[in-house]
Amino acid sequence: MKIFGVPLCGTDHFLLLKSMLNEENKEFFKTYKKLLVGIVIISLILSSFFGAVFGFMAGNLGQGKLSFDFLKNKNQAEQKNIGDSGNGAINVPDEESAVTAAVEKASPAVVSIIVSKDIPKIQNFFEDPFDWDPFFNPFGWRQEQQQQNQGETQKQEIGGGSGFIVSKDGLIATNKHVVSDQSAEYTVMTNDEKRHVAKVMAIDPTNDVAILKIEAGNNLPTLELADSGSLKIGQTVIAIGNSLGEFRNTVSKGIISGLKRNVTAGNSFGQAENLSEVIQTDAAINPGNSGGPLLDIQGKVIGVNVAMAQGAENIGFALPVDLVKKDLASVKSSGKITQPYIGVRYIPVDAQIQKDNNLPFDYGALVVRGQQVTDFAVVPGSPADKAGIVENDIILEVNGTKVDADHPLANLLNQYGVGDVLTLKVWHKGNTSDVKVTLEERK
Repeated sequence: MKIFGVPLCGTDHFLLLKSMLNEENKEFFKTYKKLLVGIVIISLILSSFFGAVFGFMAGNLGQGKLSFDFLKNKNQAEQKNIGDSGNGAINVPDEESAVTAAVEKASPAVVSIIVSKDIPKIQNFFEDPFDWDPFFNPFGWRQEQQQQNQGETQKQEIGGGSGFIVSKDGLIATNKHVVSDQSAEYTVMTNDEKRHVAKVMAIDPTNDVAILKIEAGNNLPTLELADSGSLKIGQTVIAIGNSLGEFRNTVSKGIISGLKRNVTAGNSFGQAENLSEVIQTDAAINPGNSGGPLLDIQGKVIGVNVAMAQGAENIGFALPVDLVKKDLASVKSSGKITQPYIGVRYIPVDAQIQKDNNLPFDYGALVVRGQQVTDFAVVPGSPADKAGIVENDIILEVNGTKVDADHPLANLLNQYGVGDVLTLKVWHKGNTSDVKVTLEERK
């Protein structure tokens, strides 16, 4: 911009401009001077301010440290204070630290179970089937052959699984299928790599649970058993076990993917077992993990790893730990696992059974006779017989829980122990009533 041919850019030019003005323009000049001085002052202030700000930002950018402390502090506060615990804050634990602490706490009580058995002894010998022909055996290699010696056996490790110590005197929980071979011997390797002969104390006849015993003193590390009835889908879980029977105390982490799943698990020998109301998790569970603990983030046992889905990724299953608690209490009190029963033969009622038999309900357990004369609908002298239940009755509920596909009668009964008194809702010849039944031990 130019005024009277002189660029406006400095004090010398300003004085030259003043000498060219007449008296009539003095008032204008005074006003213009004040305005110009104000503009210069404001410009200096703004330039100093922005210069400082951009200088600070440039310095931090050069070091890769550009941040706004007030936002950082606010974000940290939001992460640490998400509720009220008396002083207005709830501390959220760092998950990684919590997991490592849980593993460190639990690992000493997790064991590997080694399965050994006497099997026919194999003798090695060598022969050269193609020694005569240099085309097939140009370097004279000898082929190793095997021949079975009749009557001779040797002890070999044939399998492995996992378990965890549940009492200081050496009781160990595992899966029934890990120790199902009655002709095999079982050895427990503790976390300190010591081996102990294990005795199978008890096997649950209906659930995939077994209790072992080792003699290793009275101060063994143990795991705390949680309440599997309060689990939530999405919570963090940790699996520990003897993966592939080779990698002891392998740790994997995931979440609870589902609850109360009903699945059928099988093995390579064609054996199958129905697993009811199990926990589904995406934590990696491999062969050899069977019997190992599924932990919550506090290191407490919430389940027993039992199976994995073939042909899928990250679909594993664990038995709820409440089953173990029930069996453990039975072993401690009686030295065996007792199974309660009421003594009825029944078929589950569904929509088709209802239609075929003209029944008033599409759920429940219909008490029926078997094909043989001795296959009574109600066992004489059983708890059901004592309670007055008869053939063609329908057991609709057990302690308020409906008997249906998701809650079979046998599973509901197995939640209770011998001596417990249950209230059954029973339909009998058109009338529904509550019936008290005292569970007894299955003989």
